Amino acid sequence: MKKSDLKNSIRTIPDFPKAGILFRDITTLLKDKDAFKKAVDLLAKNYRKENIDTVVAVESRGFIFGAAVAYKLKAGFVPVRKKGKLPSKTISATYNLEYGTDTLEMHEDAIPEGARVLIIDDLLATGGTVKAVTELINKLNAKIVGIAFLIELKDLKGKNKLKEYPLLSIVKFKETEK
Repeated sequence: MKKSDLKNSIRTIPDFPKAGILFRDITTLLKDKDAFKKAVDLLAKNYRKENIDTVVAVESRGFIFGAAVAYKLKAGFVPVRKKGKLPSKTISATYNLEYGTDTLEMHEDAIPEGARVLIIDDLLATGGTVKAVTELINKLNAKIVGIAFLIELKDLKGKNKLKEYPLLSIVKFKETEK
């Protein structure tokens, strides 16, 4: 399976969740065992020799890929959740949304100081969510080795917020590409 096949396995839903948005639906990729395997393999491939200690992924679609990549890399897995969803003491980072703000949390003991961390998420849009995740990891004095996404929406230029880190995107879409 080629990257172009992988891209074609992602369904585009116009006007979801609101008019003018082209939603990239990964459920069609997930149900295809070959596409799902290829996506996980490609996300993990560049990090096999990086001695990753921990894979951090963002709620909720990021968990799907993050846990699978952590397994492939023989690394631990740490979920980042929305405020109020984790049971123990947390650290938090707030970031801007189109209209307002949101807060992400991670357990304060989730990552040991100096750990080598890979961040995984399903989609890079404006970069605000993962930028907040980098703040959480930096608070714990861990080293971000890389950030990997299944999908990048190139026109939204989210990678500009993350330019200090090595970044990998498996498939790229232009905002208007169907």
